Amino acid sequence: MRITLERSNLLKSLNHVHRVVERRNTIPILSNVLLRASGANLDLKATDLDLEITEAVPAMVEQAGATTVPAHLLYEIVRKLPDGSEVLLATNPDGGSMTVQSGRSKFSLQCLPEADFPDLTAGSFSHTFKLKATDLKMLIDRTQFAISTEETRYYLNGIFFHTIEDKGALKLRAVATDGHRLARADVDAPAGSEGMPGIIVPRKTVGELQKLVDDAEAVVTVELSDAKIRLSIGGIVMTSKLIDGTFPDYQRVIPTGNDKEMRVDCQSFTKAVDRVSTISSERGRAVKLSLTDGQLMLTVNNPDSGSATEEVAVGYDNDPMEIGFNAKYLLDITAQLSGEDAIFMLADAGSPTLVRDTAHEDALYVLMPMRV
Repeated sequence: MRITLERSNLLKSLNHVHRVVERRNTIPILSNVLLRASGANLDLKATDLDLEITEAVPAMVEQAGATTVPAHLLYEIVRKLPDGSEVLLATNPDGGSMTVQSGRSKFSLQCLPEADFPDLTAGSFSHTFKLKATDLKMLIDRTQFAISTEETRYYLNGIFFHTIEDKGALKLRAVATDGHRLARADVDAPAGSEGMPGIIVPRKTVGELQKLVDDAEAVVTVELSDAKIRLSIGGIVMTSKLIDGTFPDYQRVIPTGNDKEMRVDCQSFTKAVDRVSTISSERGRAVKLSLTDGQLMLTVNNPDSGSATEEVAVGYDNDPMEIGFNAKYLLDITAQLSGEDAIFMLADAGSPTLVRDTAHEDALYVLMPMRV
């Protein structure tokens, strides 16, 4: 293999694929990126056996061929080369090493044979549809924060995507929950998604996908089956295994009878919660909300360091009530809201609270209370 290509193109693609590669690997080939040169392109591929990313970049191919080299090492080398430079990649005749050359810099990297590199793309997909990158990004951005990190409840370690009929229209819905809070977002279901299986996309795949859908004009082609999902964006193809588990019936925890409405300016509420929570302990980050007519009092008590209170004007004309929440969870939810006001639908101190965004009716959040 002998090819020349622009540093900027190579760096951009390596940036996409090298993040999939785990830093510690018991299988040496999984530390490598597969480079395959043919026609006028260089194809790069990386995998951790659960997630695989491939991307094609334009290159001047003098001699076609393929090899694998350490992914993080190649990325660091290319990252440190000067802007605007060209990079020559050439394998030696026995295939045991590859030269990386640019200007006066020259590196030699150990190779492992391409034949040993695992392939994740086997299998057929039952459903295919196209989705605007902005829609997919919205679904992920609004729900990702609520993904559980608890490995024992592995079926909560991702976002649950499924189609659902809502008010006579078919929606593509994303849901994530960790048992303390729940986030739900909808977009109009694209053609071809009808009857798709409900799938749980793992946290790592969601994180990588979020970085790839940065072009607002792009369209994402989604192919999926019960076990795998493949997403194509421009020259990038991402294939991932899905979480094999049953997502709980989230509809049961979304309250329908909460009749006490509190409307508050989102920015001033967020800043007030952030300020009073400064005094809270790392272990119990509880903030107490005391509601009376038109007035909200935020209180934090920490026996070790002191207490804090702050008043916020709110739209509320119901019976006085007190309820406690984890301050971090409150801030995570208000960070997703893009409207000027946040609407809290409350029932009582022991029941889940519903939070709505005045700018996005297609998103809603549920937050479990804390004892304070």
